[in-house]
Amino acid sequence: MIAELHRSALTLLSEGDLNGAARAYTHLLKEQPDDFLAMHRLGCIAMQTGRDEEACGLFLRAIALNPDSTAALRNLGTIQARLGHLPEALASYDRAIALEPDCAQTRATRAEVLCSLGHYDQAVASFDRAIALQPLWARLHSGRAVALCLAARPEEALPSLDRAIELEPLNEQSHLARSAALQALGRDQEAVASCDRAIALQPHCAAAHLNRGSSLHALNRHAEAIASWAKVLQLDPQCAEAYLSRGAALQALQRPDEALLSCERAIALQPDCAPAHLNRSNALRDLNRFEEALASIERAIALDPDSTAARFNAGVIQLQLGRFDAGWSLYENRPSALATAAWPQPFWRGEESIRDKTLFVHCEQGFGDTIQFCRYLLVAEAHGAHVVLSVDDRLRRLLRSVSPTIRFLSPGEKPERFDLHCPLLSLPRAFATTIDTIPVRTRYLSAEADRVARWRERLGEEGFRIGICWQGNARNPQDVGRSPPLEMFAPLGSLPRVRLISLQKQHGLEQLATKPAGMTVEELGREFEPGGPDWFLDAAAVMESLDLVISSDTAIAHLAGALGRPTWVALRHVPEWRWLLEREDSPWYPTVRLFRQSRRGEWAGVFAAMREALLDLRC
Repeated sequence: MIAELHRSALTLLSEGDLNGAARAYTHLLKEQPDDFLAMHRLGCIAMQTGRDEEACGLFLRAIALNPDSTAALRNLGTIQARLGHLPEALASYDRAIALEPDCAQTRATRAEVLCSLGHYDQAVASFDRAIALQPLWARLHSGRAVALCLAARPEEALPSLDRAIELEPLNEQSHLARSAALQALGRDQEAVASCDRAIALQPHCAAAHLNRGSSLHALNRHAEAIASWAKVLQLDPQCAEAYLSRGAALQALQRPDEALLSCERAIALQPDCAPAHLNRSNALRDLNRFEEALASIERAIALDPDSTAARFNAGVIQLQLGRFDAGWSLYENRPSALATAAWPQPFWRGEESIRDKTLFVHCEQGFGDTIQFCRYLLVAEAHGAHVVLSVDDRLRRLLRSVSPTIRFLSPGEKPERFDLHCPLLSLPRAFATTIDTIPVRTRYLSAEADRVARWRERLGEEGFRIGICWQGNARNPQDVGRSPPLEMFAPLGSLPRVRLISLQKQHGLEQLATKPAGMTVEELGREFEPGGPDWFLDAAAVMESLDLVISSDTAIAHLAGALGRPTWVALRHVPEWRWLLEREDSPWYPTVRLFRQSRRGEWAGVFAAMREALLDLRC
């Protein structure tokens, strides 16, 4: 009777009639409740038909009947993992391995559970043991690579992925995993190629298109990235990550209206996605909707209280609104400040006296930031500190003019002994700076006298001499939208006796070859080229012989302001926080005048206003 029921149930299984087989095994168990095989196969049918809770109970009863069944233990582990019972699943796999140590499949599934538990190094070890048993199984090599990537060891993951691809070249998942490892290593050009191979194998792989877009975005190929994410949304219209990423790329292309819509679509799909609220705030900020941007950031922080990026962005907005009390504190969440906060010496935040203490100040951001905030070194010395500064070698000689008693080190160096340390851009907070208490001098940097004399002779006294700088660092994402093309300066150079003299270094020089017909820009030759310790010394000396400096938002603008030279700065519609909003003057630099875009991307009005101001100036 029992044998006949088993044969009948097995026949139904072979014919694919799972419901019929389930009825047969259920009837069999009524006749013989301790039949392990019937219990186990009924559990397998429940697992195949998605009845996981029922399957879990059946496998537990089967194991109670036969504790040494590795098949039942493996199946139980699989169901427990699917149900999210990961510690229990791990225990089931461990029991199966104790009974059958040389089963590569069990060790592989155990490794996958370890990954889900966050035990990545243990997962790698488990994959290693499985590979020793089955070295030609591609899945094991790709699984090991995924565990290594999760353990932040992408460099080690690549050989495993290469081996997986060698064993199974047509598996798009291995190419996809390889792209993720390359992304983690910053090798985005190669990552795009791996995504392309995955897509060639499986054109409808949404994850491959998603990864491809991320790498293109990292390469500043934003339009191509948007096209990749559009393909993702064709395949999966509910993919919130694609909308989120698309919003970031649109933001980088200075299309904040579209970026806002994309972020809001991501939020509609995934309301608790903190990065989507953060990206939404960036779009709102660029749309000049600052209070809404702050509200969006507050939502991001509520969802992710540990988000330093959200707090930093909130600080930037508060500073831009002139709310320095709140802004400086939040600005401390910038990565360059957090990276040094864990040094063993105390981080000076202004609470204690620095009189007779050695204060180690380290520069942390761009040249313009260093020039703007090096004024605080004088404040620190006025409070009695002995200041040591680590700074880029290309600024060292220039910054010696701040104070003869500052000791300088190269980047990455630390003094053997110091009492306190502070990142340069944390000094405004330490000294409780408000707009009304910004330490202002007409000039706090000086050019070298002999260099000034040499350039003055070279430039001569003829005409109204305007030094111009039109292009910031094109590789800096912050430069998008803030650098006017050189041709915009043409109306200024057309005025009688006006001489336009290039202060441009490195980036943007190619525009000199394509400037409008009739436009003259004097170049200063090889002696003015960037490099070595004279990077800014010649620029400072040339400025001393100019009547006016006109620059986009670059380090040149900060240098001219720090030298106390008459300076005009062309600003995009929503500029960086340091230029604040609406005002034409700068509380940081008394000799600087600001000319702002009236709407995004519109430079003609800025330079028309400059031309009128120049006519008034020369009258």
